[in-house]
Amino acid sequence: MKATDIQSLLDFISKAGLDEVSIETENLKLSVKRYSQISSVAQTNVVASNFVATPQLPQVSTPVVSSTEKIEAPKEVKLDTSNLLTIKSPMIGTFYRTATPDSPPFVNIGDDVKIGQVVCIIEAMKLFNEIESEISGKIVKILVENATPVEYDQPLFLVEPK
Repeated sequence: MKATDIQSLLDFISKAGLDEVSIETENLKLSVKRYSQISSVAQTNVVASNFVATPQLPQVSTPVVSSTEKIEAPKEVKLDTSNLLTIKSPMIGTFYRTATPDSPPFVNIGDDVKIGQVVCIIEAMKLFNEIESEISGKIVKILVENATPVEYDQPLFLVEPK
């Protein structure tokens, strides 16, 4: 697959409004994910045997706010982590806070969790693995955004033990 073919495919995916596409053949693995927040970021990784390319994507403009008012950045609250325990990822994969896009998250900040309670799902190689808490306590912080890749042993949640 040539770089122009990849660019054409990216243009098609962008026009179709898809947020995530994965294509895998014998010689090529293509994964495209688009994240939209205040400023949009598109990330593309292409890997093939003896071939690596990262096509240039169109620049996305961020909205400009013009005002005479001062906008203050939210003040970060320092979190005392000395007594907190961490729920870590037992595998490499994609982190999901919900079972389906329409369902509520397994846990939110402030929720109490028990040993054996499902706190998230990690998808690895088309298999969805429920991740259970190994500790009891209260969720203090969620360290990973929904639908993002995670590594083995990466911290996912901070828990205040009970």
